[in-house]
Amino acid sequence: MEFIIITGLSGAGKTSALHVLEDIGYYCVDNIPASLLSTLYTLCLNSNNQSMKRAAVVVDVRGNDNYEQMNSQIEDFKKSHSDVKILFIGAKLDVVITRYKETRRKHPLSDRLRDGTVSEAVNFESALLNPIRRLADFRIDTTYMSNKQLRERVLNLFMEDATQSLTLTFMSFGFKYGIPLEADTIIDVRCLPNPFYIAELKPLTGLDESVRNYVLSSEDTQKFVSLTLDLLDFSVPIYLKEGKSELVIGVGCTGGKHRSVTVARQLEEHFRGLGYKCVIQHRDIDKAYPN
Repeated sequence: MEFIIITGLSGAGKTSALHVLEDIGYYCVDNIPASLLSTLYTLCLNSNNQSMKRAAVVVDVRGNDNYEQMNSQIEDFKKSHSDVKILFIGAKLDVVITRYKETRRKHPLSDRLRDGTVSEAVNFESALLNPIRRLADFRIDTTYMSNKQLRERVLNLFMEDATQSLTLTFMSFGFKYGIPLEADTIIDVRCLPNPFYIAELKPLTGLDESVRNYVLSSEDTQKFVSLTLDLLDFSVPIYLKEGKSELVIGVGCTGGKHRSVTVARQLEEHFRGLGYKCVIQHRDIDKAYPN
């Protein structure tokens, strides 16, 4: 039995994540009150329909008037069922506000607050969801993500058995576009040789062998990667022992195209070779250079 609770900020992408899980065979329910979680879980558990043995539900402020009770109900439900995981979808608050203004949609809390503005609703919702954010097994920040990238992230997390104990996600990114908020660890590789300044390498990425060879041929890079792996080889088993479900390791260079991609690949290949479930995502690799 797999039971995924999707929660998080309105406008961050919860429904989009649910649609991805539905596409890969999960039995999905959107906007269910937290008070009905146990009822639905029991129905799925006792059903003869095997498709209901993998269920995903969205629980958020739309179907729950008593917010403190919603938080405690989710927490109690998770503690009572070892096969329940929580996926929290978030984003920077100013980005969520902008999304609502661009789509001209009303925030689900707007009518329940005195001011009723989108800004007040988004900030209020973020504060009240803090207990569930801390409880989450998986966290995805969609601030800088396209719909395609969100889909890839959800697929990578749940295509295989969701009961596997730890997923290592290696995410390359560019510091110029912001640090990924879901990252547990940030590795800064801006100190390494930069292919950006080599004319024939600039238009390429760390997925190209010529760029990879250039970055890895440096003694500084080899020592940097070796020491980084020493640290991760020590720390990852500790995270596993503590019961962490996903460890997101951000690897950042300036633009997220060359050095970060190369080093993220090296780290991912190392841990995949050790038998860990690994995911790799290059957040900013497709971003165009400014004119």
